[in-house]
Amino acid sequence: MAEITAGGKPVHTSGELPAIGSPAPDFLLTKNDLSDVSLKDFAGQRIVLNIFLSVDTGTCATSVRRFNAEIDKVANAVCLCVSRDLPFAQARFCGAEGLDRVISVSELRNLDFGERYGVRISDGPLAGLLARSVVVIDEKGKVIYRQLVPEIQNEPDYEAALAILR
Repeated sequence: MAEITAGGKPVHTSGELPAIGSPAPDFLLTKNDLSDVSLKDFAGQRIVLNIFLSVDTGTCATSVRRFNAEIDKVANAVCLCVSRDLPFAQARFCGAEGLDRVISVSELRNLDFGERYGVRISDGPLAGLLARSVVVIDEKGKVIYRQLVPEIQNEPDYEAALAILR
């Protein structure tokens, strides 16, 4: 279990992010078109997992916009924006913002992602949502970068996450 803060108040996650060099845990998440997607669907590509609470919060929305603007500058890479939002909300947000370079995915049908990646908030008013974090996976499925943002209201370190891909 990791400790982060939400508005300065301590909250905990369900575990720890996967270790650098470890195989990335598989997942089954739902895209905006309601099709399911797993880690193996991106085999041979580098993956940025932009994990957050909800696109309905300012910081989360900013992270989706930022990764959308940056991911095309990196060869052989895809960015999955992972939250508990319904696919309909994700599609509405990305459509209204013109964000078409990231792939929004939801824990709609399968709640294992938050547990496997150790990012489910386990206490406090945000319990059940996913803690703001970034995981980068190489083309062989190994974790090469991870960041659990210590204060949920803060943005992730975009430069560090993208630099590992350049």
